[in-house]
Parts: sequence; C-alpha cells; structure tokens
Amino acid sequence: MLTNISAYKFLDMHDFEEMRAPLQHFCYSQGIKGTILLSPEGINIFLSAEREQIDAFVEFLKEDERFDDIWVKYSESEECAFRKMNVRLKKEIISMGVPSVKPHEFTGDSIEPAEFKRWLDDGKEVTILDTRNDYEIRMGTFEGAVDFDIQSFRAFPKAVAECEIPKDKPVVMFCTGGIRCEKASVVMLNEGFEEVYQIHGGILNYFEQTGGAHWNGECFVFDRRVGVAGDLTETATEVCWACREPLTVEEQKNPAFVQGVSCPYCIEGTH
Repeated sequence: MLTNISAYKFLDMHDFEEMRAPLQHFCYSQGIKGTILLSPEGINIFLSAEREQIDAFVEFLKEDERFDDIWVKYSESEECAFRKMNVRLKKEIISMGVPSVKPHEFTGDSIEPAEFKRWLDDGKEVTILDTRNDYEIRMGTFEGAVDFDIQSFRAFPKAVAECEIPKDKPVVMFCTGGIRCEKASVVMLNEGFEEVYQIHGGILNYFEQTGGAHWNGECFVFDRRVGVAGDLTETATEVCWACREPLTVEEQKNPAFVQGVSCPYCIEGTH
C-alpha cells in the first residue's frame, strides 16, 4: 500500500518562488509523486509514495517553523495516486480571484465531523452548503445540501451575493479537503451571514470519522482514484480523457463513451 497525503496552510509567503527548487529536489530524490502549489498566500500539497518517503517529506517540510503546525491528512491506496511530480507557482493556492479574502487573517469557525453528524442525527435546523463545482456534486453530496450549480470556484462570490439562503440561520459548508471553505466562509461572513461553519478536514475527514453517514453517492478526488466511497475505498468511476468529466459505471456503459474520444458530457462538441 502507498500513502497519500494532503495538506495546506494559508500564510503570507513572500519567498514562495525560492521554495520551489528545494521542495522539487527533495520529492524527486525520494521518488515522491504529486503536486505542490506555492503562492504568496500559502502552500497546498497532494503527494503519494511509500510511507517512509512521505514521513521524510513531512519532516523536511516542518524544518521550516512556519509549517510546524500544518495539519496533514493521510490515506492509503494500492497504486500511486499521481503519475508525476510537479511543484507549481500560482497566484493563489485555491483560485477565487478575490485578493481581499485572506483566510490566515480571518475565516469561519470549524466544526468537527462527529459534531456535524450529531447535528444531522438530531435534525438540527441548518443550511448545508456544497461549495464545490457541478461535476463534483453530481457524483455525491450530503442529503438536502444547497447546490449553487457553479462550474468554477471563481463563481462562488457572485452565487453567494445572489442566493436566498437565510442569513440568520446556521450554515455548514463543505468541500473535498477543506481548503475552499477557508475562503468561502470569508465571503459569506462578509455578506452578512451570522453563523458560518466549515467541516474540519472536509468531506474526506468526515468520511474517515463517520463512515459517510447522511451522504449520498461518492466523493470526487483530484487524483488517479477519481472517486471514493464513504469508507474511503476507491470506486469504479473513471474520468473521460477528452473532457475530464467523471463517469460512473452506468455512464461508462453509454454508447457515447469512447475513452479518449468522447463521453455523454462532451459528445456534442466532437462533431
């Protein structure tokens, strides 16, 4: 089994360009694959390798005292979750396009997965908000979750401004690993929402802590596994190589699906 990790931290990181070469060299030397995003607003990490190499990376990263408290999410897979290693320089580690949103200075409160599950078990009156993109939500989401039907996270601020969600009612938002909610909660608080929470560690941590209770479907992940079930096992969902849309087993049976050529979501664009 190989070990996968995801981690992020928002902070003022003016030396982000200088960090690229050392991180890239270390990962290459250890045979680690995945993606590290570096930007002035922080770091975002997705890596896969043998556990020994992953532990060595985490130790190497934490030699920089700025990352001593970074929260690392671990999972396992039978195959490497990534095909190559990239360390990329970006304007943002999660693109929203609103420079005034700085989660390391101000963000919403977190709610632990077990506590959120208790809220759902007890039928607590709360708005559940899915901050992800449409193709992710199509694969699965919480029962009764609000879907803004957006194709890009950059559309989230406009969707919040135009939505009719009650501002005096608690809102619990969620995304795959938690990073989008760090910014999304700032937007909602700035729009006047009074009580805004984000699930700590996102959907994947919720799955690990609760087994996926109150969740319908699976969760899209941004690696070779494509989708995971509530018990974090890999599903049979595949990605269309032509348009990158995820396809369930049933959708893969559609005559429009020819891997590398078309699928039900892009077939019209191929003619």
